[in-house]
Amino acid sequence: MDMLAEITERARELGFTSLGVSAPELALRSRQRLAELISLGQHGEMGWMAKNQDRRSDPKVLWPEVKSVLVLAVSYAPAVDPLDILQHRDRAAISVYARNKDYHDVIKKRLKQLARWMRTRWGGEVKVFVDTAPVMEKPLAVAAGLGWQGKHTNLLNREHGNWLFLSEIFTTLELPVSTPERDHCGSCQACQDICPTRAFPKPYTLDPSRCLSYLTIEHKGPIPEEFRKPMGNRIYGCDDCLAVCPWNKFAQSAKEAAFLPRIELTAPRLADFLDLDDESFRQLFSGSPIRRLKWPGFLRNVLIALGNSKDRAMVGKLRLFLGHTNPVVQDAAHWAVAQLTQDTL
Repeated sequence: MDMLAEITERARELGFTSLGVSAPELALRSRQRLAELISLGQHGEMGWMAKNQDRRSDPKVLWPEVKSVLVLAVSYAPAVDPLDILQHRDRAAISVYARNKDYHDVIKKRLKQLARWMRTRWGGEVKVFVDTAPVMEKPLAVAAGLGWQGKHTNLLNREHGNWLFLSEIFTTLELPVSTPERDHCGSCQACQDICPTRAFPKPYTLDPSRCLSYLTIEHKGPIPEEFRKPMGNRIYGCDDCLAVCPWNKFAQSAKEAAFLPRIELTAPRLADFLDLDDESFRQLFSGSPIRRLKWPGFLRNVLIALGNSKDRAMVGKLRLFLGHTNPVVQDAAHWAVAQLTQDTL
């Protein structure tokens, strides 16, 4: 068995769904799109994108010694349609990937196992990355033959759909580069049509500053008013463009315990989150990516979702937050009360 075949077999034993190899370079279009996004200010508050633009655009700037990039994918496909929760306004819609443990921690452990095994077996140097370094994962995954970037800009795979966690091993070993997959989106526009904030100015191009995933997670200030009603009951992320993709019909739902939704986060009542404080928030979301949002940002999202709930019985509880010490929370509370009472506050 050759080197890549052995690595692939070992990766599957560790729970990885797919594996491919890319050269340590990015296509010109990917570099141009990154530069365009930053120049237009569409990266919003994600200052790290501009700060590390040179390293993000060129893996060899990140690590000059790299010879090959192993790109690995793990499927987290849900068993039920994540759009169903949007019809239940009193419940919180939480992005599928965030309903259990932080995937960064889960995947990084197995990635390190694979990297250590590679060093023991063949020598060479390795570096591992799981969405926490300036690495353009999706373009590298395309170059590694794991799929194509769909019109929603996410990676699509004919066998596993688009519910995929990506990670990389940079290595000084020279491995055969995989054959890239061609685009199979065809004339489909489902992901473009469903976006509640029209965050796609054109196919294959996302404006992050209009995306609810960015607004509910990365954005720290008040949610712009034009996006508050489109938020609906989404309090952490948005899965609409992923969920509607027809290629998901081929995906097998994830069976791994770490990727299955915690019962208390499957369809939680929005009102129950108002009873939390900073400490209980941190305890409830210990080990979850949601904890990184911090309590004020989470509360901001919950208040806006309740403002969209049409449940006038919540007005009394919401009024308790009108004098909150955090101005972003206070702003969200005023808006929510106004939506439910039609008062001008």
